[in-house]
Formats: sequence, C-alpha cells, structure tokens
Amino acid sequence: MSTALIVIDVQESFRHRPFFTEHELPAYLASQNALIQGAIAQGLPVLRVFHSDGPEVAENPFSRASGQVRALQGLADFEAAATFIKNRHSALVGTGLDVWLTRNGIRRLIVSGIRTEQCCETTTRHASDLGWQVDFVTDATLTWDMTQPDGSTLSAADIRLRTGTVLQGRFATLCSTSEALARAQAAA
Repeated sequence: MSTALIVIDVQESFRHRPFFTEHELPAYLASQNALIQGAIAQGLPVLRVFHSDGPEVAENPFSRASGQVRALQGLADFEAAATFIKNRHSALVGTGLDVWLTRNGIRRLIVSGIRTEQCCETTTRHASDLGWQVDFVTDATLTWDMTQPDGSTLSAADIRLRTGTVLQGRFATLCSTSEALARAQAAA
C-alpha cells in the first residue's frame, strides 16, 4: 500500500482542558472510527500520534506522568502500525514519522484527529511541503470554539471552514471519510 492513515492526538488529555465539550464529540468519533475501520479493512497502515509536552508532572494533562496521553475514550481500539510521540504541532518534527513513511513507501497520507486547525492542519502543510499527497478528512477532525483577539467567539464550524479553505488545492484534498477511503482504494 502507498497510503497510510494518521490519527493525530486523539487522546484523553483534551478532556482536561477548559474548552473541552462533548457537543461535537459523538459525530467526530463516529467518523474517526469509521475511517480507522475502513483503513484496516483495506490493509492500510494506521499510525497513531500522541502529543506530550510541558512540565512532566501529573497536573499537566499533556505530560506522560498524567496518564492522560492515551487513546480518547470512545476511539475504536486498533493496533497501530507504529506510534509516535510529538512535542510540536507537526507530527513530522522530531518523531521519526517521516523516516517510517519513507521506509514503508508511503506516498499518500490520510490526516485525521484533534485539533483541526492546529496539529492536523500543521501536519498537513508540512507533509505537503515534503512531497506527500495529503487527504484531509474534514469530518474526522475535531476542534472547539476559540476566543478571538477582540474577545468574540470563533465557532468550531467556522474554524473547520477556514482550515478547509486554506488547505484545499494548496496543501491537501479535502475529503469526507467515505471519499478518503475510496481514494485510498483507487490508489492501491
């Protein structure tokens, strides 16, 4: 296979952030789980990426000492072809992921995970710049509302729309879960 699915930062750490809500979580998990199951059914490697940074203390949910750098409850259980721990926004910085992809002949990436506009978008841009074709699965990424510099709220829906706008045709092909799986099958 020349395609791999990357599941970025789908971890319990986020439940311990003040912005976390369950509002969009069920729909996201349904899409993310369908994407994982579809990739496995096609024999695609599914790669897991966790984020860990900050002080290595139990109070920091993104430290390994917290016990929260683990799969988010509700995520489909799967055996990852490889697992990477990152401490930057791009999953390709300092993790060895790029080496793994190159050694395994991967030319196309399917990007999914948490947060749409941060680690998923940054990994997508970086991967594109390094020469990978990227399918960005909009329904299998999750984010939350954010406060803008003027104090107003930028909705998660608007963040997804903005992310899709800047990625489409420049860094990635925007796909639904079913479209990404169909494209992977066609590329096989």
